Amino acid sequence: MATVGLVVHEQRPEAAELAREAARWLVARGHGVRLPKEDAENVGLPDLGWPAEELGPGLDFTVTLGGDGTILRAVSLVSRAGVPLLGVNLGRLGYLADLEPEGLADALERVLAGRYAIEERMLLSVVVHRAGEPPVIPAVGGDMWALNEAVIERPAAGRTVHVAVEVERRFWTTYAADGLIVATPTGSTAYAFSAGGPIVSPNVRALIMTPVSAHMSFDRSLVVDAADSVRIEVTDRPATLVLDGREVGLLEKGDAIVCTEAPGSVRFVTLGARDFYGILKAKFGVADR
Repeated sequence: MATVGLVVHEQRPEAAELAREAARWLVARGHGVRLPKEDAENVGLPDLGWPAEELGPGLDFTVTLGGDGTILRAVSLVSRAGVPLLGVNLGRLGYLADLEPEGLADALERVLAGRYAIEERMLLSVVVHRAGEPPVIPAVGGDMWALNEAVIERPAAGRTVHVAVEVERRFWTTYAADGLIVATPTGSTAYAFSAGGPIVSPNVRALIMTPVSAHMSFDRSLVVDAADSVRIEVTDRPATLVLDGREVGLLEKGDAIVCTEAPGSVRFVTLGARDFYGILKAKFGVADR
């Protein structure tokens, strides 16, 4: 028997109902079900709630019920345990959650029978170095992982951030901007794209560095090899660090982050070929001719 995780969009009643249906379906067939404790309370399944730090280990796969934002939350909960994700789309057209709600029961049967494939996407590893500490990248466990991007941005309107960037330990430049994004190829269609960055196939392994409203002549994106490290140091006023849309802390003058490819990856369950370019065309209304 399998143990299946459910991560649920907290503000969509249809997601809560689908979570209850999925839990009933799985339990009736002898499978175990886990939800993050908060999700379990929200959907009325408190007995299935698990603390966030205990959720991932032991799961065979996790179903996300929501949209791309729900997948990002699931990544933060279970990606270190290598748990595959099956995304059910309950929002607008997204890039990651491509299964429709009416297909969930059939999808569960196929996955539980082993009739599926795995698509892996690279993750970003982010390490924070406080001013005065040796700039040594710690072992796995001292870093934070993100699927889309890390952003250093201004904490208040009307101010810019000033950050000095090194690529593979070689000084690149100092940016004066509203923010600086370091994205994965998966994240190239998210915030980085809205800031003018390129769209990069998720099959590519690279880091995409894009300034937000740069107050300087060089305001273009820079794509570097995933094997290279990107170090970003705050050189002036404090800045906020945001990972996959979640604010994680304030960086003071002299603090830095080091971005590299994470040693693990996100594993997506696929029941057929994922059509990245087809999704792009639908998202942006690109004509066939």
